Amino acid sequence: QVQLVQSGGGLVQAGGSLRLSCAASGRTFSSYPMGWFRQAPGKEREFVAVIRWSRTYYADSVKGRFTISRDNAKNTVTLQMNSLQHEDTAVYYCAARQIDTSAGYSNAGNYNYWGQGTQVTVSN
Repeated sequence: QVQLVQSGGGLVQAGGSLRLSCAASGRTFSSYPMGWFRQAPGKEREFVAVIRWSRTYYADSVKGRFTISRDNAKNTVTLQMNSLQHEDTAVYYCAARQIDTSAGYSNAGNYNYWGQGTQVTVSN
């Protein structure tokens, strides 16, 4: 049984930093894309970042501020979030695909496994 377990998140002031981690079990995802999405109240889930092998993709809204990385030995993916803004407030979800492709990487419907979600709140 595949599980994605998230950690990190919390409350931070604008301009601060937070780090999210996602640990996968039940399957090795080193050869498959893993990413992060977020969902703010009243809004649809939106793409944040994804890593496939060593290549990374980011939403324009987080480019230059967020960094996604992975540790294949630990089967984990991390999202380092710097220069956080109030608009980054959302529940963040880790996600993984079960096929090795970058096609449709920003579409949440293309991800097969999801973490439990972690609240990130950025205060003004």
